[in-house]
Amino acid sequence: MSTPHPSSLDADTIVAVSTPPGRGGIGIVRLAGPQALAVAARLLQLAQPLEHARARFARVLDPESPEAKTLDDAIVTAFLAPHSYTGDDLVEIAAHGSPVILEAILRAALAQGARLATAGEFTQRAFLSGRLDLTQAEAVHDLIAAQTLDQARVAAQQMGGAMSRRVAPAKESLLYLIALLEAGMDFASGELDDVDVVPPAQIEAAIIAVITPLEVLAASFRRGQMMRSGASLALVGRPNAGKSSLFNRLLERDRAIVTPLPGTTRDTVEESLALGGVPLRLIDTAGLRLQGDAPADEAEAIGITRSHEALADADLVLLIHDATQTMTEEERALAASLEGRPHLLVLNKIDLRDAYGLSSEGASILTSALTGEGLDTLRTAILRALQAEGAIADSGALNNLRQQEAVAATLQALIAAQTANANGLPHELVLLDLHTALRALDSLTGATTTDDILGRIFSTFCIGK
Repeated sequence: MSTPHPSSLDADTIVAVSTPPGRGGIGIVRLAGPQALAVAARLLQLAQPLEHARARFARVLDPESPEAKTLDDAIVTAFLAPHSYTGDDLVEIAAHGSPVILEAILRAALAQGARLATAGEFTQRAFLSGRLDLTQAEAVHDLIAAQTLDQARVAAQQMGGAMSRRVAPAKESLLYLIALLEAGMDFASGELDDVDVVPPAQIEAAIIAVITPLEVLAASFRRGQMMRSGASLALVGRPNAGKSSLFNRLLERDRAIVTPLPGTTRDTVEESLALGGVPLRLIDTAGLRLQGDAPADEAEAIGITRSHEALADADLVLLIHDATQTMTEEERALAASLEGRPHLLVLNKIDLRDAYGLSSEGASILTSALTGEGLDTLRTAILRALQAEGAIADSGALNNLRQQEAVAATLQALIAAQTANANGLPHELVLLDLHTALRALDSLTGATTTDDILGRIFSTFCIGK
């Protein structure tokens, strides 16, 4: 969906239903723009005039009734510019949540000259009016999409400006260095043309002072992305090791098909859950055949290929082994290949210990998907492993690719400035790289950005937000 050009946003009055589709006790129609109050006044019969941040009782007029009969009762709240979410006049009409009523209010507003809002246009106006920076605007989307309380907490902190506060010291240091070099160049050009006023060692120290916190910020991307999108956990192992049974136990519902026959799972099965407040993407995979064992058919072969892909991409691997069987060389090789990566060795089927005994495979977690024994221990181990990997993100972590690319571009330009300074190049060339770094850093919060970037960001929002 296209996004209006920023120059047209202030001139238009926009309208949208801001509550989710469907029926509910309350539904909200939101108006924003210079004519928001006037349009609302023609749709409603108000008991009292609208005032800033004051709720008013109103009757919604039937737009098709020549006698202006009442269609519904509503509570109406106005937020006057510049003290509103969007920065311009904004009116919210809270009527009963019937789709028919909300559609009638929406169509009446359009008939009075309002325009249907595009996806994310209310939040885009908040950004363009300076009410939010770009990371705060992105956090609005994250808060709406949050599936766990921890995700909501992190998004709320980002909405409060956590990222901007984290970046501010580095930006101030960069601005100071740019001003220092430009002032030195002015002095040198007027007094001593061949003398650098700022020595290279001072420039190097100043650049390092900017680079150091930004490298720490760049390293937070993995943590932030896992908190935003969910850490991926892949259950891998031989056929009939009990992967699908453990998958269902962790989900606490039957999602994957379980039978006594090996190779039941032919494809990856993925589900989301929250564990200790951490969002997870749990992936059940097709059983990995031993070397020399051919897949039963083409479908199983494709499933095994996808299992290897899930194994390669997972943030944490659960290697499931049948505790009643001796671990094969191939399984030992797979376990060895996971060294250096977050993984847990899980010995399943310990409920059969009396009949078959147990294989001992070093540091491992003992579970029974049938009885549930060891599941709490497994959940605790998963959380501990994810926390070690930083799945619990701090409030100022990078959490999407746009943010990560902005910081990476800033660091690249700073390193180029560092190299230019070390090679004794003129300060004019060092400044070119420093200004490039400043533009890249400003793109993180939206101080400098382009319309196409804004279009990509806000088109992912729901209409009405």
